[in-house]
Amino acid sequence: MNASVRLSASSLRAHKRRFAGTFLAVFLGVAFLAGTLVMGDTLRASFDTMFGNATSGTDAVVRSADAITTPGESEGVREPVATDLVGTIEKVPGVAAAAPNIQGAGQLIGRNGDPIGGQGPPTLAGNWITDPELNAYRLADGHAPRGPGEVVIDRGTAERGDLKIGDTTTLRTPDPVKVTVVGLATFGGEDGMAQVTFTGMTRADAEKYLTAAPGEAATIQVRAGPGVSQQELVDELTPVLPEGVEAITGQESAEENTDMISSQFLSVFTTLLLVFSGVALLVATFSIHNTFAIVVAQRTRENALLRALGASRRQVTVSTLVEASAVAVIASAAGLAGGIGIAAGLQALFPAIGFPFPDGDLVISGLSMALPLAVGVVVCLGSALLPAVRAGRTAPLAALRETAVDTSGASRTRAVTGLALIALALGVTLTGVLASPSIWLAATGAVLALIAFVVLGPVASTTAVRVLGGPLDRLRGVTGGLARRNALRSPKRTAATASALMIGVAVVSLFTVFGASLKATMDQTVARSFAGDVAISTPSFGAGGSGLSPRLADAVQRLPEVDTAVGLGRGVAEVDGKGRALTVTDPVALERTFDLGEIRGSMNGLGADGIAITENEAGKQHLKTGDTARLTFTDGRTQTFTVRAVYGRSELAGDYVITRDAWAPHRTQDADTLVAVSFKDGVGTDDGKAAVEKAAAQYGNPEVQTRDEYAQSAAGGIDMMLTLVYALLALAVLIALLGIANTLTLAIHERTRELGLLRAVGQTRSQLRAMVRWESILVAAFGTVGGLALGAFLGWVLVEASDGASDSAFAFAMPPLQLTVVALVGLTAGALAGLRPARRAARLDVLRAIATE
Repeated sequence: MNASVRLSASSLRAHKRRFAGTFLAVFLGVAFLAGTLVMGDTLRASFDTMFGNATSGTDAVVRSADAITTPGESEGVREPVATDLVGTIEKVPGVAAAAPNIQGAGQLIGRNGDPIGGQGPPTLAGNWITDPELNAYRLADGHAPRGPGEVVIDRGTAERGDLKIGDTTTLRTPDPVKVTVVGLATFGGEDGMAQVTFTGMTRADAEKYLTAAPGEAATIQVRAGPGVSQQELVDELTPVLPEGVEAITGQESAEENTDMISSQFLSVFTTLLLVFSGVALLVATFSIHNTFAIVVAQRTRENALLRALGASRRQVTVSTLVEASAVAVIASAAGLAGGIGIAAGLQALFPAIGFPFPDGDLVISGLSMALPLAVGVVVCLGSALLPAVRAGRTAPLAALRETAVDTSGASRTRAVTGLALIALALGVTLTGVLASPSIWLAATGAVLALIAFVVLGPVASTTAVRVLGGPLDRLRGVTGGLARRNALRSPKRTAATASALMIGVAVVSLFTVFGASLKATMDQTVARSFAGDVAISTPSFGAGGSGLSPRLADAVQRLPEVDTAVGLGRGVAEVDGKGRALTVTDPVALERTFDLGEIRGSMNGLGADGIAITENEAGKQHLKTGDTARLTFTDGRTQTFTVRAVYGRSELAGDYVITRDAWAPHRTQDADTLVAVSFKDGVGTDDGKAAVEKAAAQYGNPEVQTRDEYAQSAAGGIDMMLTLVYALLALAVLIALLGIANTLTLAIHERTRELGLLRAVGQTRSQLRAMVRWESILVAAFGTVGGLALGAFLGWVLVEASDGASDSAFAFAMPPLQLTVVALVGLTAGALAGLRPARRAARLDVLRAIATE
């Protein structure tokens, strides 16, 4: 063992408490990252196994070859296949069995009258396939549906809806259908496929309620005979299939299902967790750097004596890096174990909150262990590198000096550099969001702003602490003045300590501002575009929910209180070769109930071959009134439509509008997404709403909301997102707290003699505790104020960049109440961080403290 390693080992043994904060910062960051990777691998493997088991008896899937995918959708819409193909397929050599798979949207109503599911994952209904090898679901209790109205539901849905065999309930298809539960099923050995709901019915009922006409199915499942491989079966099927229909292997179908789950949920979920792992590690970087910087500064005389005794610069530098390496490896290894524990805890927690985590052992891959370990070591060594180099540059004569004075706050070079970076950040950002909209330019400007804040930190901390701590002299007297002067003593240390909290607060503020802006945008959209009095909707987002019955709008229109009721349905088609979502509605009623802006042409008279498009889409497609556009529907048929109207606003109405007559020949399972209602003059909102609720109760009891309630409901997912973000950012704030506490603890060790002298001249223990606590609060206040300013700026950048990249107009909003709460949390965090250092300072023995060198 060489001298540098022995010296490092001795220093770690003698001063192990100094590195407790560094250990915890690395441990938490690595544990979060490792837990995310392990959980992602486990979920992916579990879904692979689940889909593989569920489709193990399906050797081939026959389906439409083409799919129409609209912007923002990961899975396209395919044309149904004819069920008559089953007879042809069964005659193919090597086929043991074939069955149509009729599938659509169907949402069950629970015992309490509320819909089950609909908050993201699909709510599915389909025919119950009698061949157990071809059916992805396995009957666990009861019997298969035999007659009209009988259904089998998955066990998870039954538990969430408090339903049991023999119960009668309603199934929204979207038309309400009375059904009786006669069986419970499992999927791949689980109670259900995550939070997806499934209702299996007879083939006759499925054709009646889930398809536009009998004789259509989403796919045909095929089972091979003995000795026939999946690829051989596909090769045999392909020649007999009509044009536009294809066969894929069961393995390919399972992989597509897994990829769909990965793209819609797993990738987004794990990416979100990885982003916040990165934030936590960035915060940890500041805390680790600060710890080593303070330790090196405290050991200036010790390092100088080593240099005077013959130690080289390299030996002193290596000694510090060896200490950092030891802490990094031990903390990262412990973090790996902590990450496995986090993943195991989430595996147990998910089912408790209603998300069935697939059973199975945790999947711990080499990459999931190696990557967090490497990241932890690199972050720790990178954070310690500059302090280590600074330690190596210690001059031997420094052993004769009492202490060094931190002049970073008065550094003209730092001030000029920081101001130049801020000017550059503002220039790049404003160019990216105003002059030439570009998300990449805006992101570059945001990163430059963060760097500028860090560089200017020591310069700004001097002024900020003087201003923020000014009232302390009057409110807390000598104790407050000493706390303020202690925070001013080392501007670089104060700035580095506050920077960790600043980043955490900045990210929280960023999402708070962005969330409030999204809500303001939704309020603005509804206020500007929706001219109705109430809206009927299903509380759903993502792929969930069954929609509203297309007959509901007509039923509401017949009410004496109602002037206009218009339903908005959804269709898909390729417009001149590009997948687009269509709004299927009554254009005249749409114009009366929604503000469509300036309209060129007429919405009255679209007929079965006319289309209305937004001004923005007309510009993209180079269309104007009187021009024609070719629409290809999912049934493969192409029709030429004439552009009869171009309107200005698309927020709620969509970009393309056609009539129900135009959609009818191409429709599949028809449903409306929204019914907007305007009352007659003199009808009060309460009376009109009550009448609409009574009529809607006959159609599955969807929710009836006023305009304000509808806007709040549409923004409901934002609150859910913010709750998740705040929970994930709690780790970053915790690491920042540890950094403040560790810095104060090391500072107290550094000022032991000074604190002893203060006690000797009359300072009480309570005054000493208050002095340390107020110093902690001042540091936290500086970090919180800086974080709020940076977060608000980045929030504005994100809103403006989104506005430039989107066809919709975004509104910027600053939520004062939420930001005040963020500020109070930051200050409270500072007070909490100072509790332990304050207690430790107050316990110092006065005589021993005075005698300390």
